[in-house]
Amino acid sequence: MDKTAGAEPVAGRARGTDGLDGVELRHLRAFMAVAEERSFTYAADRLRVGQPALTKSVRALEETLARRLLDRTTRRVELTEDGRRLYAELAPLLPRLAAALRSPGGQPVLRLGFTSLLPAACAELTAEFEAATGAGVRLVRRDTPLAGLDTGESDIVVLRGDDPPEADVRTRVLLHEPRVAAVGRLGANGALARRRVLDWAELADHPLVVNTVTGSTRPELWPADRRPRLACTADNFDEWLEAVAAGHGVGVAPQEVAARHTHPGIRFVRLKNAPPVTVRLALPHRGAHPLAERFFGMGGG
Repeated sequence: MDKTAGAEPVAGRARGTDGLDGVELRHLRAFMAVAEERSFTYAADRLRVGQPALTKSVRALEETLARRLLDRTTRRVELTEDGRRLYAELAPLLPRLAAALRSPGGQPVLRLGFTSLLPAACAELTAEFEAATGAGVRLVRRDTPLAGLDTGESDIVVLRGDDPPEADVRTRVLLHEPRVAAVGRLGANGALARRRVLDWAELADHPLVVNTVTGSTRPELWPADRRPRLACTADNFDEWLEAVAAGHGVGVAPQEVAARHTHPGIRFVRLKNAPPVTVRLALPHRGAHPLAERFFGMGGG
Protein backbone atom coordinates (compact mmCIF):
# COMPACT_ATOMS: atom_id res chain seq x y z
CA MET A 1 0.00 0.00 0.00
CA ASP A 2 1.11 3.55 -0.63
CA LYS A 3 2.31 5.60 2.28
CA THR A 4 -0.06 8.38 3.31
CA ALA A 5 0.71 11.53 5.23
CA GLY A 6 0.02 11.22 8.92
CA ALA A 7 -1.12 14.81 9.44
CA GLU A 8 -3.91 14.69 6.87
CA PRO A 9 -7.47 13.91 7.93
CA VAL A 10 -9.27 11.09 6.16
CA ALA A 11 -12.79 11.19 4.85
CA GLY A 12 -15.01 10.62 7.85
CA ARG A 13 -18.56 9.53 8.48
CA ALA A 14 -20.96 11.77 10.36
CA ARG A 15 -20.11 11.99 14.06
CA GLY A 16 -21.85 13.18 17.18
CA THR A 17 -20.55 16.17 19.07
CA ASP A 18 -18.51 13.94 21.40
CA GLY A 19 -16.80 12.20 18.47
CA LEU A 20 -17.78 8.73 19.69
CA ASP A 21 -20.58 7.81 17.27
CA GLY A 22 -19.45 4.78 15.28
CA VAL A 23 -16.48 3.91 17.52
CA GLU A 24 -16.61 0.29 18.69
CA LEU A 25 -14.42 -1.57 21.14
CA ARG A 26 -13.18 -3.90 18.40
CA HIS A 27 -11.96 -0.84 16.46
CA LEU A 28 -9.90 0.31 19.43
CA ARG A 29 -8.48 -3.15 20.11
CA ALA A 30 -7.54 -3.52 16.44
CA PHE A 31 -5.75 -0.17 16.43
CA MET A 32 -3.88 -0.95 19.66
CA ALA A 33 -2.72 -4.34 18.38
CA VAL A 34 -1.42 -2.90 15.11
CA ALA A 35 0.25 -0.03 16.96
CA GLU A 36 2.09 -2.48 19.16
CA GLU A 37 2.99 -5.07 16.53
CA ARG A 38 3.71 -2.56 13.73
CA SER A 39 2.21 -5.21 11.47
CA PHE A 40 -1.33 -6.04 10.37
CA THR A 41 -0.33 -9.68 9.94
CA TYR A 42 1.00 -10.11 13.48
CA ALA A 43 -1.81 -8.06 14.98
CA ALA A 44 -4.44 -10.23 13.26
CA ASP A 45 -2.72 -13.35 14.59
CA ARG A 46 -2.68 -11.93 18.12
CA LEU A 47 -6.39 -11.04 18.04
CA ARG A 48 -7.27 -14.26 16.20
CA VAL A 49 -9.11 -12.45 13.43
CA GLY A 50 -8.64 -12.33 9.69
CA GLN A 51 -6.39 -9.60 8.33
CA PRO A 52 -9.14 -8.12 6.11
CA ALA A 53 -11.42 -7.77 9.15
CA LEU A 54 -8.62 -6.15 11.14
CA THR A 55 -7.84 -3.71 8.35
CA LYS A 56 -11.52 -2.84 8.08
CA SER A 57 -11.72 -2.13 11.83
CA VAL A 58 -8.72 0.20 11.76
CA ARG A 59 -10.03 1.99 8.68
CA ALA A 60 -13.43 2.41 10.35
CA LEU A 61 -11.76 4.05 13.35
CA GLU A 62 -9.76 6.40 11.13
CA GLU A 63 -12.87 7.35 9.19
CA THR A 64 -14.89 7.94 12.34
CA LEU A 65 -12.19 10.14 13.84
CA ALA A 66 -11.42 11.72 10.45
CA ARG A 67 -7.73 11.27 11.15
CA ARG A 68 -4.97 9.11 9.74
CA LEU A 69 -3.62 7.06 12.63
CA LEU A 70 -1.19 4.81 10.79
CA ASP A 71 1.28 5.24 7.95
CA ARG A 72 1.33 2.10 5.84
CA THR A 73 3.99 0.99 3.38
CA THR A 74 4.63 -2.34 1.71
CA ARG A 75 7.24 -3.12 4.39
CA ARG A 76 6.07 -1.67 7.70
CA VAL A 77 3.46 0.25 9.64
CA GLU A 78 4.21 3.36 11.70
CA LEU A 79 2.08 5.55 13.96
CA THR A 80 1.31 9.07 12.85
CA GLU A 81 1.42 11.88 15.40
CA ASP A 82 -2.35 11.50 15.91
CA GLY A 83 -1.85 7.75 16.25
CA ARG A 84 0.80 8.17 18.93
CA ARG A 85 -1.43 10.50 20.93
CA LEU A 86 -4.37 8.12 20.73
CA TYR A 87 -2.21 5.14 21.68
CA ALA A 88 -0.86 6.93 24.75
CA GLU A 89 -4.38 7.80 25.91
CA LEU A 90 -5.91 4.38 25.26
CA ALA A 91 -3.14 2.30 26.86
CA PRO A 92 -4.30 2.93 30.46
CA LEU A 93 -8.01 3.24 29.60
CA LEU A 94 -8.69 -0.03 27.80
CA PRO A 95 -7.83 -2.26 30.78
CA ARG A 96 -10.25 -0.23 32.93
CA LEU A 97 -12.95 -0.48 30.27
CA ALA A 98 -12.47 -4.23 29.99
CA ALA A 99 -12.80 -4.53 33.76
CA ALA A 100 -15.97 -2.43 33.77
CA LEU A 101 -17.55 -4.67 31.13
CA ARG A 102 -16.95 -7.90 33.02
CA SER A 103 -20.03 -9.47 34.54
CA PRO A 104 -20.45 -7.94 38.02
CA GLY A 105 -22.37 -11.00 39.19
CA GLY A 106 -19.61 -13.54 38.61
CA GLN A 107 -16.34 -14.29 40.33
CA PRO A 108 -13.83 -11.45 39.82
CA VAL A 109 -10.90 -12.51 37.67
CA LEU A 110 -7.39 -11.10 37.40
CA ARG A 111 -5.68 -11.56 34.04
CA LEU A 112 -2.00 -12.31 34.64
CA GLY A 113 0.08 -11.87 31.50
CA PHE A 114 3.45 -13.44 30.77
CA THR A 115 5.85 -14.36 27.97
CA SER A 116 7.29 -17.83 27.40
CA LEU A 117 6.97 -19.26 30.96
CA LEU A 118 5.92 -18.06 34.39
CA PRO A 119 8.49 -18.41 37.19
CA ALA A 120 7.65 -21.21 39.62
CA ALA A 121 7.39 -18.60 42.39
CA CYS A 122 4.24 -17.25 40.75
CA ALA A 123 2.28 -20.39 41.66
CA GLU A 124 2.65 -19.67 45.38
CA LEU A 125 1.95 -15.97 44.86
CA THR A 126 -1.19 -16.75 42.85
CA ALA A 127 -2.48 -19.19 45.48
CA GLU A 128 -1.92 -16.58 48.20
CA PHE A 129 -3.73 -13.96 46.14
CA GLU A 130 -6.74 -16.20 45.43
CA ALA A 131 -7.02 -17.17 49.10
CA ALA A 132 -6.86 -13.55 50.22
CA THR A 133 -9.26 -12.06 47.66
CA GLY A 134 -11.58 -14.85 46.52
CA ALA A 135 -10.78 -13.81 42.95
CA GLY A 136 -9.62 -16.12 40.20
CA VAL A 137 -6.48 -15.74 38.10
CA ARG A 138 -6.54 -16.29 34.35
CA LEU A 139 -3.17 -16.73 32.68
CA VAL A 140 -2.61 -14.83 29.43
CA ARG A 141 0.45 -15.62 27.32
CA ARG A 142 1.46 -12.98 24.77
CA ASP A 143 4.78 -12.97 22.91
CA THR A 144 5.04 -9.18 23.03
CA PRO A 145 7.31 -6.90 25.09
CA LEU A 146 4.55 -6.03 27.60
CA ALA A 147 2.67 -9.36 27.47
CA GLY A 148 -0.66 -7.74 26.58
CA LEU A 149 -0.60 -5.06 29.28
CA ASP A 150 -0.58 -2.21 26.77
CA THR A 151 -3.43 -3.64 24.69
CA GLY A 152 -5.77 -4.32 27.61
CA GLU A 153 -5.45 -8.10 27.34
CA SER A 154 -3.71 -8.38 30.74
CA ASP A 155 -4.26 -6.57 34.05
CA ILE A 156 -0.78 -7.22 35.43
CA VAL A 157 2.19 -8.98 33.86
CA VAL A 158 5.42 -10.81 34.68
CA LEU A 159 8.36 -9.51 32.65
CA ARG A 160 12.00 -10.55 32.47
CA GLY A 161 14.87 -8.15 31.94
CA ASP A 162 15.24 -4.40 32.30
CA ASP A 163 12.38 -2.01 32.92
CA PRO A 164 10.42 -1.58 29.67
CA PRO A 165 11.76 1.57 27.96
CA GLU A 166 9.27 4.41 27.49
CA ALA A 167 6.39 2.30 28.80
CA ASP A 168 3.91 4.00 31.14
CA VAL A 169 4.07 1.24 33.75
CA ARG A 170 5.06 0.66 37.36
CA THR A 171 7.31 -2.28 38.09
CA ARG A 172 8.41 -4.20 41.15
CA VAL A 173 11.21 -6.73 41.37
CA LEU A 174 9.84 -10.19 42.06
CA LEU A 175 13.04 -12.27 41.94
CA HIS A 176 16.31 -12.82 40.12
CA GLU A 177 17.08 -15.84 37.94
CA PRO A 178 20.52 -17.17 36.94
CA ARG A 179 21.37 -17.42 33.26
CA VAL A 180 22.51 -20.48 31.30
CA ALA A 181 24.02 -20.81 27.84
CA ALA A 182 22.12 -22.59 25.06
CA VAL A 183 24.53 -24.33 22.68
CA GLY A 184 23.87 -26.38 19.57
CA ARG A 185 25.18 -29.93 19.80
CA LEU A 186 26.46 -30.08 16.22
CA GLY A 187 28.70 -27.96 14.02
CA ALA A 188 31.13 -25.29 15.21
CA ASN A 189 29.60 -25.09 18.68
CA GLY A 190 29.72 -28.82 19.37
CA ALA A 191 32.81 -28.47 21.58
CA LEU A 192 31.09 -25.86 23.73
CA ALA A 193 28.10 -28.16 24.19
CA ARG A 194 30.37 -30.75 25.81
CA ARG A 195 31.57 -28.32 28.47
CA ARG A 196 30.17 -28.49 32.01
CA VAL A 197 30.58 -24.76 32.68
CA LEU A 198 31.15 -21.69 30.53
CA ASP A 199 32.30 -18.27 31.64
CA TRP A 200 30.18 -15.26 30.73
CA ALA A 201 33.23 -13.52 29.22
CA GLU A 202 33.87 -16.49 26.89
CA LEU A 203 30.60 -15.91 25.07
CA ALA A 204 31.96 -12.65 23.67
CA ASP A 205 33.98 -14.81 21.26
CA HIS A 206 30.89 -16.48 19.79
CA PRO A 207 28.02 -15.16 17.64
CA LEU A 208 24.87 -14.53 19.69
CA VAL A 209 21.27 -15.45 18.83
CA VAL A 210 18.88 -12.89 20.35
CA ASN A 211 15.14 -12.95 20.94
CA THR A 212 14.44 -9.26 20.34
CA VAL A 213 10.79 -9.32 21.49
CA THR A 214 10.71 -11.19 24.81
CA GLY A 215 14.35 -12.13 25.39
CA SER A 216 16.48 -10.76 28.22
CA THR A 217 20.01 -11.07 26.81
CA ARG A 218 21.58 -8.75 24.25
CA PRO A 219 25.16 -7.86 23.28
CA GLU A 220 24.94 -4.65 25.30
CA LEU A 221 25.22 -6.65 28.52
CA TRP A 222 28.91 -7.26 27.80
CA PRO A 223 31.60 -4.54 28.07
CA ALA A 224 31.62 -2.15 25.11
CA ASP A 225 35.11 -3.24 24.05
CA ARG A 226 34.30 -6.94 24.18
CA ARG A 227 30.85 -7.89 22.98
CA PRO A 228 29.60 -10.90 21.02
CA ARG A 229 28.64 -10.40 17.40
CA LEU A 230 24.91 -10.57 16.71
CA ALA A 231 24.39 -13.73 14.68
CA CYS A 232 20.65 -13.42 14.06
CA THR A 233 17.43 -12.39 15.78
CA ALA A 234 14.17 -14.16 16.57
CA ASP A 235 10.68 -12.85 17.31
CA ASN A 236 9.72 -15.53 19.85
CA PHE A 237 11.24 -18.25 22.02
CA ASP A 238 10.55 -21.11 19.61
CA GLU A 239 12.32 -19.34 16.74
CA TRP A 240 15.21 -18.61 19.10
CA LEU A 241 15.50 -22.30 20.03
CA GLU A 242 15.54 -23.42 16.42
CA ALA A 243 18.17 -20.84 15.44
CA VAL A 244 20.47 -22.05 18.22
CA ALA A 245 19.86 -25.69 17.29
CA ALA A 246 20.68 -24.88 13.66
CA GLY A 247 24.09 -23.63 14.76
CA HIS A 248 23.63 -19.96 13.88
CA GLY A 249 25.12 -18.98 17.24
CA VAL A 250 24.89 -19.47 20.98
CA GLY A 251 22.00 -18.23 23.09
CA VAL A 252 21.49 -17.22 26.70
CA ALA A 253 18.29 -17.79 28.66
CA PRO A 254 17.04 -17.70 32.26
CA GLN A 255 17.81 -21.02 33.95
CA GLU A 256 14.17 -21.62 34.90
CA VAL A 257 12.99 -21.12 31.32
CA ALA A 258 15.67 -23.43 29.99
CA ALA A 259 14.91 -26.11 32.58
CA ARG A 260 11.38 -26.47 31.26
CA HIS A 261 12.34 -26.69 27.59
CA THR A 262 14.06 -29.55 25.86
CA HIS A 263 15.39 -29.72 22.32
CA PRO A 264 17.36 -32.65 20.87
CA GLY A 265 19.76 -30.29 19.14
CA ILE A 266 20.54 -28.08 22.16
CA ARG A 267 22.39 -28.48 25.44
CA PHE A 268 22.01 -25.91 28.20
CA VAL A 269 25.32 -25.24 29.93
CA ARG A 270 25.81 -23.57 33.31
CA LEU A 271 27.25 -20.05 33.18
CA LYS A 272 29.50 -18.50 35.79
CA ASN A 273 29.94 -14.76 36.32
CA ALA A 274 26.77 -14.04 34.34
CA PRO A 275 24.53 -11.20 35.55
CA PRO A 276 21.16 -12.54 36.78
CA VAL A 277 17.88 -11.91 35.00
CA THR A 278 15.55 -9.58 36.88
CA VAL A 279 11.93 -10.75 36.98
CA ARG A 280 9.39 -7.98 37.57
CA LEU A 281 5.71 -7.47 38.07
CA ALA A 282 4.36 -4.63 35.95
CA LEU A 283 1.01 -2.85 35.84
CA PRO A 284 -0.24 0.40 34.27
CA HIS A 285 1.07 3.55 35.90
CA ARG A 286 -2.44 4.98 35.81
CA GLY A 287 -5.83 3.31 35.99
CA ALA A 288 -4.65 -0.13 37.11
CA HIS A 289 -7.34 -2.67 38.04
CA PRO A 290 -7.86 -2.86 41.84
CA LEU A 291 -7.10 -6.59 41.78
CA ALA A 292 -3.87 -5.86 39.94
CA GLU A 293 -2.91 -3.38 42.65
CA ARG A 294 -3.54 -6.06 45.28
CA PHE A 295 -1.47 -8.64 43.43
CA PHE A 296 1.30 -6.09 42.86
CA GLY A 297 1.46 -5.32 46.56
CA MET A 298 1.77 -8.99 47.49
CA GLY A 299 4.68 -9.76 45.19
CA GLY A 300 8.41 -9.43 45.61
CA GLY A 301 10.40 -7.14 47.77
